[in-house]
Amino acid sequence: MTPLSPDELRKIDAYWRAANYLSIGQIYLFDNPLLSEPLRVEHIKPRLLGHWGTTPGLNFVYVHLNRVIKRDDLNMIYICGPGHGGPGMVANTYLEGTYSEMFPNITQDAEGMKRLFTQFSFPGGIPSHAASQTPGSINEGGELGYSLLHAYGAVFDNPDLIAACVIGDGEAETGPLATGWHTRSRPARRLFRISVSRSPIPAVTARCRGKTMPSINLPAP
Repeated sequence: MTPLSPDELRKIDAYWRAANYLSIGQIYLFDNPLLSEPLRVEHIKPRLLGHWGTTPGLNFVYVHLNRVIKRDDLNMIYICGPGHGGPGMVANTYLEGTYSEMFPNITQDAEGMKRLFTQFSFPGGIPSHAASQTPGSINEGGELGYSLLHAYGAVFDNPDLIAACVIGDGEAETGPLATGWHTRSRPARRLFRISVSRSPIPAVTARCRGKTMPSINLPAP
């Protein structure tokens, strides 16, 4: 694998940091989106939803998937399982311009950022998950455990598609997810699966020992 050039690394790091800022702004900020004045209590949302801990990893996956999609002209979809990772999906679609195309009132300036931040998980705004309002989303995420099944379904319908599926720790405890691990089909071999867990409470998959996980994992594409 060829290492990234210094210029590529600089650009990807800048994009990742911008996506992280847009993500944390949605979770915490009610006003002052660019921190152009000293932060005050009234700038912070009174009720916080969305998990900052899972979001940088999701953004990291997003930016590198975009990199290989552009480099290799891939037909790929990103399925985000962690429910409260929704800020990352919204942030990336806003950063790349898709969100503003679908919602012209969420402009790519300070006022648009304020609307983006304020609306997140707020009455009259958007949900905290990657719901149907999120451009490109076919999976809301969360503890229902459908991310892997949706990824398989996408590949079954489109055999040339590569589905990159991130599985959340909460949904890893569900029946639908446990059933999804056992799917066997040639198109499904083009499916990537990445499990995540919160450090204090590892998911069921993180506690598997010996040959349990390899026995239900598909070989690499």
